[in-house]
Formats: sequence, C-alpha cells, structure tokens
Amino acid sequence: MAATDNLTVWREVMCDAVRADGPDLSMRQWAILLSVYLKPGPHTVRALARDLNVPKPAISRALDALSILGFIKRVRDANDKRIVIVQKTADGAIYLDNFSRLVDTYTEEPRLNAMYG
Repeated sequence: MAATDNLTVWREVMCDAVRADGPDLSMRQWAILLSVYLKPGPHTVRALARDLNVPKPAISRALDALSILGFIKRVRDANDKRIVIVQKTADGAIYLDNFSRLVDTYTEEPRLNAMYG
C-alpha cells in the first residue's frame, strides 16, 4: 500500500472515531495510552517521559486527562511512595478494543479492495 493509501485509511478511521462521539485524544495521549497497554510495565511517569522523549510535566498533564476519562489509573508504589505507577483500567481496555475493531474494518482485504480497486 502506498503512503497516501495508508493516510487515506488513517483518515477514514479517524473520521469514524470522531463520528462515534468518543473522547478526542491528543497524539501525546494516544502515544501514552498505547505505551501503557502495549508495552510491558511497570509504567512510571519517568519511564514514559524517557520512552517518548518528552518532559515529565507533559506526561503528567496527559495522564491527568487519561485518568479523568478512566483509561488509566495511578497508584503509589508499595515500596517507594515517591514513585507513581501507571496502570491499565477496564474502561481503557474497552476503548482500545473498540478502536482496534474500527481499524480492523478498514484494513480487511475486501474493504481495501473496494477503496483502491
């Protein structure tokens, strides 16, 4: 698939996601959410900042928004109360599962053939 084809698929997925009236996540929030759900933990603000190469305050702001949505939760490390662990939630898993299903509908072979002949 050509680069413009990939972008067309991405646009279609994003448009359907917007129409679904779900939360509008920033790219940073998406990157953090996918990091927490797809990469092995434990996840900390420091580790996420290092992984994404962004400042810790930017990670904290994005985590605030994701926490309000119920997509992640923060808990204090039992051994070191200064460390905050970022954890998955059921609501976050459901949100990502639904989004993954949406992506699947646009990457299935019959749909791609219809879009690109």
